[in-house]
Amino acid sequence: MAPPAEISIPTTSLSNSSDGGKPYTLYNITLRLPLRSFVVQKRYSDFLALHQTLIQTVGAPPPAPLPAKTWFKSTVSSPELTEQRRVGLEKYLRAIAEPPDRRWRDTSAWRAFLNLPSSSTTNSAASASGFNMERRIPAIGLRDANVAAASDPGTWLDLHRELKQALHEARVALGRGNNAVDNNVRIEAGAAAKRALVKAGSLLASLNDGLRVIKDGGRLGEGELRRRRDLLSAARRMQLMGNGGGGGGGRGNNTGGGRVLGAPLPETERTRELDNGGVLQLQRDVMKEQDQDIEALAKIIRRQKEMGLQINDEVTRQTEMLDRMNEDADVLGRKLGVAKDRVKRL
Repeated sequence: MAPPAEISIPTTSLSNSSDGGKPYTLYNITLRLPLRSFVVQKRYSDFLALHQTLIQTVGAPPPAPLPAKTWFKSTVSSPELTEQRRVGLEKYLRAIAEPPDRRWRDTSAWRAFLNLPSSSTTNSAASASGFNMERRIPAIGLRDANVAAASDPGTWLDLHRELKQALHEARVALGRGNNAVDNNVRIEAGAAAKRALVKAGSLLASLNDGLRVIKDGGRLGEGELRRRRDLLSAARRMQLMGNGGGGGGGRGNNTGGGRVLGAPLPETERTRELDNGGVLQLQRDVMKEQDQDIEALAKIIRRQKEMGLQINDEVTRQTEMLDRMNEDADVLGRKLGVAKDRVKRL
């Protein structure tokens, strides 16, 4: 039996009204399924409307009470109230999603609130939990929600899987365009590759922002943060370089070896005339040069270390010699004192 789906509200966001009204608080609801996670953003008024609809539909209030509305305090200006309401709303949703009693989560209002599809699903485990296992892109078209999702270490990995899938689709589309004879097929493949790369770029930006939030919150060790930064670097390289030329423009047949950029980058004299293989070889040569420079710098540092140790030994010997000289001077002073006393007696 599949594990139950998890629902939580890990973070909140501050948003401004589209009509220029007062700012308001958005609660980032994260739904984590066994193979998929996604995020929806809701205001407190959305929760209030859901609560009233559930009571009217089921004829009984949900198992947990909805946090009360405040009249003299706003979550926009009170972080304490925002956190208190976030915790209360999370308990409210979990009280509906987790217990065996499915009356409230089987309603269309619950599914519409969480942007879930209809209750007809072939996955019995997901249906029992009130969720559908349909593959979905986390927070479609919602940059703030994607950043909120990426702020959770577990959901960050789900978004990264989506990023890899988008890059894979782009590579497949580019390859299809390179191998196509029909110009229309090349154009369609190029458009599909562009859509996949745009989606990958959006996810990549969200993952970068989310990783920054995770780092500031101290929720992962330095080693795991470094591993995730390496994953993003690899994904960025995959985004910027395609598998072949053209990708379906109006040009003639390409037999491979062209250059496809997922985002505009400034060209240099060394890269302007290179294809993918040439850029890769250039990167290797540059890395080899950097390794040689690092080795030369390491030799200089080792030599400076040896010189420093020798200077330290020399200073230590000079200090010992000065100490012995001071001791000899003290002995000589005492002898001179004795000699002066004898001369006075004579």
